Amino acid sequence: MFYDQAKIYVKSGNGGDGMISFRREAHVPLGGPDGGDGGHGGDVVFYTDRHLNSLVRYRRNVHLKAEDGVHGRPKNQTGASGETLRLPVPIGTVIRNADTGELLADLTEEGQEALILSGGRGGRGNARFANSVNQAPRIADRGEPGEDLWLNLELKLIADVGIVGVPNAGKSTLLSVVSNADPKVASYPFTTLQPNLGVVALDDYETMVLADIPGLIEGAAEGVGLGHDFLRHIERTRVLIHLLDGAAAEPLEDWAMINQELALYDVSLEKKPQLVVLNKLDLPDAVAWEPILAEEIEKRGYPFCAISAVTGEGVRDMLYRVKQMLDEVPAAEALERDLVVITAQADPDAFTIERESDGWRVHGRKIERIAATTYFEFEPTLNRFQRILENMGITEALREAGIEEGDMVYIGDEELEWAE
Repeated sequence: MFYDQAKIYVKSGNGGDGMISFRREAHVPLGGPDGGDGGHGGDVVFYTDRHLNSLVRYRRNVHLKAEDGVHGRPKNQTGASGETLRLPVPIGTVIRNADTGELLADLTEEGQEALILSGGRGGRGNARFANSVNQAPRIADRGEPGEDLWLNLELKLIADVGIVGVPNAGKSTLLSVVSNADPKVASYPFTTLQPNLGVVALDDYETMVLADIPGLIEGAAEGVGLGHDFLRHIERTRVLIHLLDGAAAEPLEDWAMINQELALYDVSLEKKPQLVVLNKLDLPDAVAWEPILAEEIEKRGYPFCAISAVTGEGVRDMLYRVKQMLDEVPAAEALERDLVVITAQADPDAFTIERESDGWRVHGRKIERIAATTYFEFEPTLNRFQRILENMGITEALREAGIEEGDMVYIGDEELEWAE
């Protein structure tokens, strides 16, 4: 089974907690702070692997998490950072935010990488808070939580030439004849249920990659059958071979219908250079159709030729014409390699307050991160958090909203009781 789509959940590692510790040595009763920092959580990175040709590994392995950072230790020992989660995907994989549809990465080249989620920052140990005023701080940070996302992975085959046409036009047969591909071939519609790639060697050094796109039917652009799944793979091709079934009742109508479906899906597909090829010259019907189709199609401005994929008649000449068309089309522009995926809010101090049945919930990227990294069990860090609430204007906003003594305040995963 060919898997070209997957939906997965990824999470970067949590940062390790900073430590509150004081030096303990003989004859040094008041040793200074020596709590170490926590290690950073592991990132989530996708990279292309040319040995992969599908997304099957992500069909069952749906939940993926990077390693957490290790907590800080005494003697100023920093915890180890979590290992980055490196996820291989085939060349041609598109990564989107499953909730918003936002494009996060488009990996089109060998060795390309994309950082999708950054690991949580490690918390600072109390040694970091020592100064001339407070030489024995009992303050440290918890590690910052990692980020998480549901992602849609989508594979778009990368080929120079796409072979399109109605079912049973002979696309798989043609690909198997001209390349090293070995698609399953049979004489009934929809025999190809997945795209196949093949490399065509014209001369010692001249090659091109062909993709046999499964047969398209009327309504494909609206998703009839597997239309959207198949049309997606045509987007990256630079030239199209539009194969006509010489044994069909109306091959000209089939040609017009497929072109319409291409345009309905994406207008740029209809504008791709297209060589119209009549197949099955080994059959009498195709021989009869050849002069009629040649006149009609060339009248519409498209190049035309006729072949028999079974006997090989005209196939070599057709391939050289396709190669010439490829040489006249500029290579696809390289996409950005430095992909910044997750961006902070425009105003990091922004927050909102919502009334809940048993209290109040404060939303805001910055304050939720600070809450997650605060040791609420220690009075110095709790007091510091309260000062942050006041400085950000959250305390006053809660008072204006009508908060009362004893109400619960929820910030991220933290639950706090309001006290004046």
